Amino acid sequence: MKNFLAIFDGYNLSKSTFEYALLLAKKSGSRLTGVFLDAFFYHNYNLTKVLKVSSEPEKDMKELNEKDQLQRDESVHQFQRLCEEAKIEYAVHRDNSLALVELQYESIFADLIIINECEKFTWHDDQKPTNFIKELLADVQCPVVVSPNTFKAPEKIVLLYDGSPSSIYAIKMFNYLFTDWRDLPIEILSVNEGNIENGYLPGTILMTDFISRHFPNSNYKLLHGNADEKILAYLTESGKNDFIVLGAYRRSKFSRWFKPSLADVLMNNLNVPLFIAHH
Repeated sequence: MKNFLAIFDGYNLSKSTFEYALLLAKKSGSRLTGVFLDAFFYHNYNLTKVLKVSSEPEKDMKELNEKDQLQRDESVHQFQRLCEEAKIEYAVHRDNSLALVELQYESIFADLIIINECEKFTWHDDQKPTNFIKELLADVQCPVVVSPNTFKAPEKIVLLYDGSPSSIYAIKMFNYLFTDWRDLPIEILSVNEGNIENGYLPGTILMTDFISRHFPNSNYKLLHGNADEKILAYLTESGKNDFIVLGAYRRSKFSRWFKPSLADVLMNNLNVPLFIAHH
C-alpha cells in the first residue's frame, strides 16, 4: 500500500489540502498520513511582542503555549475524525523539530506529499510560492502535489512534456501512483520554442509509443513560442479544472523550460493543483 503524506499547520488546518489528499488517497488506494509540523519554536503569537510589552512574560508565554497546544491537538483530532468519516486508512505523525528538515527526511520513505501552496510555518507574512514551499521542492525526495486554497475536483490531466528525462520521469511517477486514473481526459502539452513553423514533439516515436501504452486515450497539444508564456495562457484559457504534471523544480542550466520559474508562474497565476517530481 502506498503512503501519502498530507502536510498540515496545526494552527490552521488546510481544508483544501485534506480534500485533495482524500481524493488522491482514495483514487490510488493509499494510506493517508497526516504530518503535523509542530516545531517547538513556531508559535501562533508574536514572541518578540510578548517579551516587550508583557509585565509577566513567563506567565503569559505559558498560557499562550498551552493555548497553542490545544489548537494543535484539535487539528489532529479533526484530521482523525475526517479520515474516519471517509473510511480510509490513516496515520498521524507529529514532528516538533525543524519543520523543513523533518519533512525532507520523511519524504525519503513516502510515495507522495500533498501540501498547500501557502504553507509557511511562520507567523510572518510571505508571498506564494512561500520560502518554505520553494525550499521543500528544491530538495524533496518524492513527488509533491502543491494544492491551491480551494478544492475543485480535477476535470482534465495535463502532462507537461519537453523531451527531457525530468518530464518523462514525472509522467512515469504520475502513472505509477495513479494507474486507475483513466476516467479523465489526458493531454500531453509541449512547446516548440524554435523557429520551425510546424514543429514536432521531441522524441516523437518513442514518446508516442510510451504514451499509447500508459495513456491510450490521451491527446497531444503543441504550442509555439515562449514556453512560460504559452503554457500559462493556454492553461488560463482552458476552462477546465486541470491537474498539472510538472517535470522538475530545480535550478539547472540543462533544464530548457521545466525550471523553478515555470512552477512559480503557475502557482502565482493559476488555482490548480501541481504534481511536481524530481529526476
